Amino acid sequence: MPPHRRRQQLDESDVRIRPNRRGTRPRSKDRPDHADAIPAWVVTIDRGRYTCLLAEGGAERPVTAMKARELGRASIVVGDRVALVGDVSGEVGSLARVVRVEPRRSALRRSADDTDPIERVVVANADQLAVVTALADPEPRPRMVDRCLVAAYDAGLDPLLVLTKADLAPAEDFLAAYAPLDVPYVITSRHADRSRGLLGLDAVRAALHEKVTVFIGHSGVGKSTLVNALVPGADRAVGRVNVVTGRGRHTSTSALALALPDGGWVVDTPGVRSFGLAHVDPARILRAFPDLEVGTRECPRGCTHDEIDCALDVFVASGAAGPAGVARLESLRRLLRSRAGGEEVPGPASA
Repeated sequence: MPPHRRRQQLDESDVRIRPNRRGTRPRSKDRPDHADAIPAWVVTIDRGRYTCLLAEGGAERPVTAMKARELGRASIVVGDRVALVGDVSGEVGSLARVVRVEPRRSALRRSADDTDPIERVVVANADQLAVVTALADPEPRPRMVDRCLVAAYDAGLDPLLVLTKADLAPAEDFLAAYAPLDVPYVITSRHADRSRGLLGLDAVRAALHEKVTVFIGHSGVGKSTLVNALVPGADRAVGRVNVVTGRGRHTSTSALALALPDGGWVVDTPGVRSFGLAHVDPARILRAFPDLEVGTRECPRGCTHDEIDCALDVFVASGAAGPAGVARLESLRRLLRSRAGGEEVPGPASA
């Protein structure tokens, strides 16, 4: 400071303030409504890029998009109906933005394990969950099937059992455990002449017609083989079953929606070895058994429906649940135990 200004009294006019370029324009809470955004459907996701189908002029074209910043941490999954802005030409190198995720009419969820309460949406807006399991090589895993059925009931999806490799083992014993649930099923087998593909495909196609169906199953059950047979050109990787562990190798690494030639969609998901259900409310499982739900009115407060004082035992014993009541109750309790991570032990109804 010059000597002649040392004794001068300073005021605010002598203070120089560097302008804050980032704060010169006041922030607004208003966000664009994107009324001109174009609707699309997410068919696969790869490292933060969303492949969406955009319908235009009776045809559909794929458009690559990224999530807009204003969506924050909102999740986008395969099956989501979204709104796009930006470059929706679909040309190589083009990139649109997802600015809105429409409300989901259904959501298939899972958690990492039974102790993790955080749910993760696997697929949105599906109609049906096809649980694919092999009858042999690898051996069926009923608890895994039960868990998938619980997830289907929780999501409001119609369940479907797809049994593969019937040429290696009969299906009757496996199906007997699910007869009380009235779950529809289809059976496929490998033709003696492998070059002629799979037997039973017509029944599978009929069950999938004009529906959005999620395929789920543990590795090695033939899920990708089935998808390749249903959708020519799908070219999903096919793995082999390890002869030592009896388990398959993960081949599908991301969910992918594929159009069926005769109408409908198949969503192929990566093979799973666990299906956490910590997020599932047991009451939602009970709603899948309306013939038993009415009998819970006399249950004590907080009843788990798998304990000595459960009123369902008396209800079923009286015949009020019909001739299949005992089997239906055991099926319900088996699903509840699967949701809780318990072992498959006989419940009170079958003790």
